[in-house]
Amino acid sequence: MMEQQLQSQPVVGLGDPIAVSEGKLDQYFQITARGSTTRREVVAGITTFLAMVYSVFVVPGMLGRAGFDVSAVFVAVCLTTAFGSLLMGLWARLPIAVGCAISLTAFTAFGLVLGKGLSPSVALGAVFLMGLVFTAISVTGIRSWILQNLPSGVAHGTGVGIGLFLLLIASNEVGMVVKNAGPGLPVALGHITAFPVVMSILGLAAIFGLERRRVPGGILLVVVTLSIIGLIFDPAVKFTGVFSMPALSSPGHASLIGSMDIKGALSMTVLPSVLALVMTAVFDATGTIRAVAGQAGQVNEKGYIHNGGKALTADSLSSIFAGLVGGAPAAAYIESTVGTAAGARTGLTAVVVGLLFLAVIFFSPLAGLVPSYATAPALMYVGLLMLGSVSRMHMDDTVDALSGLLCAVFIVLTCNIVTGIMLGFCTLVIGRIVSGEFRKLNVGTVAIAIALAAFYAGGWAI
Repeated sequence: MMEQQLQSQPVVGLGDPIAVSEGKLDQYFQITARGSTTRREVVAGITTFLAMVYSVFVVPGMLGRAGFDVSAVFVAVCLTTAFGSLLMGLWARLPIAVGCAISLTAFTAFGLVLGKGLSPSVALGAVFLMGLVFTAISVTGIRSWILQNLPSGVAHGTGVGIGLFLLLIASNEVGMVVKNAGPGLPVALGHITAFPVVMSILGLAAIFGLERRRVPGGILLVVVTLSIIGLIFDPAVKFTGVFSMPALSSPGHASLIGSMDIKGALSMTVLPSVLALVMTAVFDATGTIRAVAGQAGQVNEKGYIHNGGKALTADSLSSIFAGLVGGAPAAAYIESTVGTAAGARTGLTAVVVGLLFLAVIFFSPLAGLVPSYATAPALMYVGLLMLGSVSRMHMDDTVDALSGLLCAVFIVLTCNIVTGIMLGFCTLVIGRIVSGEFRKLNVGTVAIAIALAAFYAGGWAI
């Protein structure tokens, strides 16, 4: 998945240290050869940073509700994003930022810890194992094989289902949708006029407008504004400072470094969720890398991504790092397209993003200042964007498309990604056989369907 590197021959002034430095930078990242400039790459990096820095508030907020130390997770998110983005920029030399994925964070916090009762250490063990498997299938080429053999309907349906899952989580957190204590359906409308609900709706509408106007850092602007409003009017929001030396533990909490319970994550009840994390990342991260690389002009006429093998490995290695420091599973960020739209073409953009996240690491007290109704609009917005995968389903192939939609719906109805994927695969295989289209099936699809069905029939799935 790699195409031959382009060569550049920058002209620099002899004896000029700055010119020589810029010349080496140009040569390493091939800035001129890719039709860009150093200034443009730096500006694009800052723009990408502003578009995705909201994650340092959203991810700790979600994991914090699952029992994680919020300040420590804040630092872990910054470290993971810095590691992934620097690796992507310096090694793969692509303008793709890597960070803790919102969708996979939601699954870790609400699906594994709160939903299934796993301890945070076992959940981190699952993240670490997911990183190992993800890296193994990326290095060996199995990741490409999976993408070639798995049905597109289930792939896109998984994205739609996770988007709905995020919407449900955010709505429930602010009290817009609540558990129905009386007879009827499981959920009901909450207090629609309550302060957190009103703030969330206004914040989401504001994000719509700001993103439409292409305002850099629009999501971050909404998070900050709602946090300030909360600080003024909400007694529960308290200011605890701005600066702090980074630490992966705080009084009363154990350090997150190396705290993952790998043995606990290797149990038959957790492994299906590890595989679900891997499968979700395969579709999400790979699609993102291809989209960003394409927008940056780094995909050739045959569809191969420049340094694609390194790019796929870089984002998977980031999940291993995340498990080690106590963060959420990592993946390439679709917000990187904001940077490519600003002219990013090289890995220097990703390096700038990584360095800026290292600087943010000293502002961990701000994570505790952000209320749930300040991050809920960001979650809702990301969830709504993920619903766009519906447009990529081939509705003329009803068996494929409907099995994907079934996968999506049951991810949110059961609040379990694995269950949705299992139903999607099983209905696809059975539907193909009954319709006489069994020749459209391949060994990989059938094998995955049988394995998932066996996990559920045997009572091993969580």
